[in-house]
Amino acid sequence: MAAIFAQVRPEHDYLAGKANAPVLAQNLAMNPAPRTHATPFGDHLRHWRQRRRLSQLDLAADADISTRHLSFVETGRANPSREMVLRLCARMDVPLRERNALLVAAGYAPMYRESRLDDANFAPARAAVDLILKSHEPYPALAVDRHWNLLATLRRVPLPLTGVAPGLLQPADGRLPNVLRISLHEMALETFFPADDFTRLALQQHG
Repeated sequence: MAAIFAQVRPEHDYLAGKANAPVLAQNLAMNPAPRTHATPFGDHLRHWRQRRRLSQLDLAADADISTRHLSFVETGRANPSREMVLRLCARMDVPLRERNALLVAAGYAPMYRESRLDDANFAPARAAVDLILKSHEPYPALAVDRHWNLLATLRRVPLPLTGVAPGLLQPADGRLPNVLRISLHEMALETFFPADDFTRLALQQHG
C-alpha cells in the first residue's frame, strides 16, 4: 500500500523576487508581529542547531556571522533581523512550517502558508497525487498528511475498512479520518485479523 504526504508551499518566491497573491493579512507588510509565543527564539534556534548536530562555531561560519553574535542571539541578549532568521533557517535546513514558528518567535510575520490539498491553487498538485494513486491500481493506495490524516484514496479500489466503526471513518469533531488511529483501533484490528482466542486476549490486555 502506498502513502503520499502533503507538503507546505512557500507564499513568496524569494529567488525571483516576486510574491504570489496576498495571504496572511497581506503578510503585515514585513512588519514585526507581536511576540505571542512563550518559547523564545533562542530556544528554537538552540533546538534546531543541536538537532542538526552543529556547534555554534559551525553554524556561525555557515551563516557568515560571528560566533559571539550567534551566542547573543541564542541567549536572548540580541534580537535577530528577519534576514538573519531566514539565513539561519536555510543553513540548518529547517522545514518551512517550522520556519514560520521561528519567525513568529523572533517577532516577525510568518512567511509560508499551508493549504488544503483540495485548495484551488493546489489543483496541479492534486492532479499529480491522483495520478500517483491511480498508478497503483489494482492495489490499494492512499494519501495522508504529516499526521497520517486520510486525504485521498483510490475510489475503484476501496481500502479494507468493512466493519470499522463509523466514528473512526467520520470523526464527530469534524477532523479527517486518521489512518494510524484506524489501523490500531480494537475494532479495526478485529476487522483486519481473525478474532481468535489469542487475538482477543491481546486486545483485552492492550485495550
